[in-house]
Amino acid sequence: MADPIVTRELAKIYREGKIEVTALESIDVVLQEGEVVGLFGPSGSGKTTLLSILGCILRPTSGSISIYGNEVANLGEDQLPGIRKRFISFIFQGFNLFPALTAYENVMLGLKMKGIAGQDADRRAQAMMTEVGLADRMHFLPRDLSGGQRQRVAVARALAADSPIILADEPTGNLDYDNGRKVMELLKEMATAQRRCVVVATHDNRIEDLFDRVLYMEDGSIRQEKRGSA
Repeated sequence: MADPIVTRELAKIYREGKIEVTALESIDVVLQEGEVVGLFGPSGSGKTTLLSILGCILRPTSGSISIYGNEVANLGEDQLPGIRKRFISFIFQGFNLFPALTAYENVMLGLKMKGIAGQDADRRAQAMMTEVGLADRMHFLPRDLSGGQRQRVAVARALAADSPIILADEPTGNLDYDNGRKVMELLKEMATAQRRCVVVATHDNRIEDLFDRVLYMEDGSIRQEKRGSA
């Protein structure tokens, strides 16, 4: 089977009039099943732009990106949602939970957007809420949950759909040390046990030891790559 994500000579240039800003330049990376990869770098280094392109939210200016062997760089806007629905789930720093929905309902809505409904969706939602330690908080509104609990709901929503690729943007940014590590340990456990590809954009050095591989970005390029100690 093809690797989850492969990029070749990937570049992103923003243009405004005659001004050009290079956000990404010549990114070559292969992301594999069962590994958790960290994208580290200061603000403006390009890690969030790269994550958005990997998630088929932004288009590259040039280069190629394949998702499980599907070349997506030149797909039409009407084709990209199908790629995201089939292969990718997202975890955001700001949780992105609907405040009027309970934790369980937020997970169920995420499943509905993936085309999963009925008893299958209910089973998945309840199982994943239990997996993240929130079986007793399923019917709580987000405002009644702590920051760590809300982030675990966001993790449950991403994992319940069984997407083979999980992309996380600063998932520990709003969390204290203990809760941040718990979230990352859960993602690592899922990646290993279920052979998922997990990519995390972060500047949180406290969790660096939990990654299988770390890519250090600066000025839109990968400056260094090293194997983690995890």
